Amino acid sequence: MSFLVDYLAATIRLSIPLGFAALGGMWSERSGVLNIALEGMLLTGAFVSASIALLTNNAWLGLILGSVIAGLVALLHAYLSITLKVNQIVSALGINLSISGLSAFLSRLIFSQRATNTLPKLSIFDWLTSEKYKLILSVENLFVFFLIFCAFFSIHILFDTNFGLSVRAVGQYPLAAETAGISVNFIRYICVTLSGLLCGIGGAYLALVHIQYFAEGIVSGKGYIALAAVIFGRWHPLGIMAACFLFGATEALQLRIQAFNLNIPYQFLNVLPYLVALLALLGLGGKVSPPKALGIAYNKEIRE
Repeated sequence: MSFLVDYLAATIRLSIPLGFAALGGMWSERSGVLNIALEGMLLTGAFVSASIALLTNNAWLGLILGSVIAGLVALLHAYLSITLKVNQIVSALGINLSISGLSAFLSRLIFSQRATNTLPKLSIFDWLTSEKYKLILSVENLFVFFLIFCAFFSIHILFDTNFGLSVRAVGQYPLAAETAGISVNFIRYICVTLSGLLCGIGGAYLALVHIQYFAEGIVSGKGYIALAAVIFGRWHPLGIMAACFLFGATEALQLRIQAFNLNIPYQFLNVLPYLVALLALLGLGGKVSPPKALGIAYNKEIRE
């Protein structure tokens, strides 16, 4: 019983950054912008939040700025792919490679100058002395509650509001949306920037709550797994949350198996989460129908 409880708790912890990144990816791709840059945005959130928290000894400031800077990175992707109409895959991969190299360089300057890389904790409700309330209102649990709120709020916005209808229209038939008076580029800018803000929260969680230090490779492919969750979840918030839980459970399982010291090469166990993600990308979860305008730059001067 204790094993199952610990396993479930580990699954939830590992699913949180995937969930935020995947929800962000869903908004971007629902509007028609392919966002492989989730990896770089997660890394931006982790690095900026850790750096600001370490330099200012204020973890909340790190969380806020980590999310904002990741949003600015998403804004760059939006500018390249929407305004300049750069190939969306090229733009995203360029951002991922640039952020990876820049964060590795700057982290050695910032973190190597200090005796410890331990980051200040996100503290809340310190006035509560009851251990029962501290357990319920822990920072980790608040991230879980906020993620659940974001998922259901996304469902409401996407399917019950005019803005959500505009997002779906832009992702499916941008020309028809433009004809109806909807600004395709404006909607896409909002959705792509939102994806960066959510990724920044996921990255900040990784650095400030889950691991509590920054190291190169802290993201280690989670952005790509989040992208697989978007596809596996069929671009629907509930399906995406279920996919993230599945990938989190797979990662938690490989960590538990390693702890048992079984005669299984750890390299094989490490590849399990990515293998499950690969199967999702191959469409083994069933036939998927992405937004029809996904990955296609919209040019209102060309009407086909």
